[in-house]
Parts: sequence; structure tokens; C-alpha cells
Amino acid sequence: MKHILLSLCLLIISVATYAGDKSTDTKLDIFLFIGQSNMAGRGYITDNYKDSIDNVYLLTPTGDMEPASNPLNKYSTIRKDLKMQGVGPAYSFSKTIAKKTGHKLGLVVNARGGTSIHSWLKGAEANYYGEALSRIRQAMKYGTLKAIIWHQGESDSRHPETYMAKLQKLVTDLRKDLGNEDLPFIVGEIAEWSTDDSSEAFNKMLRTVPQHIPNSYCVSSKELVPLINEKDPHFSADSQIIFGKRYAEVAYKACYANETD
Repeated sequence: MKHILLSLCLLIISVATYAGDKSTDTKLDIFLFIGQSNMAGRGYITDNYKDSIDNVYLLTPTGDMEPASNPLNKYSTIRKDLKMQGVGPAYSFSKTIAKKTGHKLGLVVNARGGTSIHSWLKGAEANYYGEALSRIRQAMKYGTLKAIIWHQGESDSRHPETYMAKLQKLVTDLRKDLGNEDLPFIVGEIAEWSTDDSSEAFNKMLRTVPQHIPNSYCVSSKELVPLINEKDPHFSADSQIIFGKRYAEVAYKACYANETD
């Protein structure tokens, strides 16, 4: 009985390490994931994607951190129905970064499918910006915000000529409100396929983001495949795994390049 009680106590302590215990000396590397449905994740959560991610924690609705597991957008304050949330890029991203750095990570995933960038701008009626800002500020009590990961554009793909100015405003406002003018901002291309060929022009525009926004980066969606068919703008779960790793490679260079072993 003593052994059982001891094991139970150790389990409770482990889970509660980032659930309100501010005395811990270990700080988390915090990442914010925002955007529309491919960031929320629509990939099917099969058994091989149901594990908790070692050394990675997810911000809960109460402002605590719990061991992260799919769907990572489940606590988004703006999400659609829970059953729609699936595998997104944050899953393999966090696995990759945690393994490469040996650091503990904290994730804030606050995406909503079908949203235009206009709805994400500061002051927009939907207040997606305010929700993301509120949640990331909650998370920052556990550590340091390392980067913002942004995947959005399917809703705006027919108007690439007006997108950049809106994205510049979004990044400028986020950096100002978070007190870090150099905060890395990483965008991802939308699916290469589209029924109206709009993705090619839109992705070409996204690849110029680093030329227009300082300390920003663009991740390729090349050779990723759809969830269902080429009428579907969503990436399959396996493609999301590849995409997340691509995001992680860029984030590693952007956020950890100056660290020494």
C-alpha cells in the first residue's frame, strides 16, 4: 500500500509541475500557433498520433499547463466543434524541437477553421487577435515566448495582392503588444493544389514574406498531399507530420541558432 501511495503522489507531482506550481526552476519555451483549419488540424487522429508528447505541455482553459496530446487545438477559445479538431503541424513541430533542444516546451494553439486574415487583425469584430493575445500572455508566466507559427490563407487565396499589407499589420501589432519587436514569425504555404489555381499565386506571394517582414520565414508545402482529394484544402495527417517538421527546422534555426551545446 505504501508503494502504491508513493507512486500516486509522484504522478500527481509530475502532472502538476506546470499546473500552478510557480516555484519550479524549469522554464518552458513557449510557441503560439494561430491561423485557420490546417493549423487547427484536420488530419485523422489514428492510434500512432494519440500519445502524449514528452516534455511538451499545452495551455488549458484554466491557464495551467498539462501534458500535450492530440487534438492540440482542443482548448482553442475560438475553435469550431471539438470533433473537427485533428492532427495539425504543432504535433510533430513540438516533438522535433523538444528532441533537438532538450528543452521543455509550452504550446498555445488557438486556431479556427475558415477564417480570413481580416478577422485576425487587431480590432476586428471577431476578436481572434485578442483571444490569442490573452492566451499567450497566460502562457508566458511559464517561460519565454520563442516564436509565432502562422498558417492561414486558404480563405484569402484569391486576393494575394492585398494580403501582405494585412500580414505586416498583424505581425507589427503582435510584436508590439507582446513587447518583442524581433519575435520570429513563421508562415507556411497553403496546399499546392486548388480547384481554381489560386494557390500558386498565393504561395508565390507567401515566399516573399521574409523580404517584407523582418525576422520572418516561410515554410514550403511542396509535395504534401490532401486529406481526401484535391478538392479538399486540408493536409492529411501524414502530411501534417512532414509540415510540422519543416516548421520545426526553420524555428530551430530562428530561435536556437545562437545557443551553445
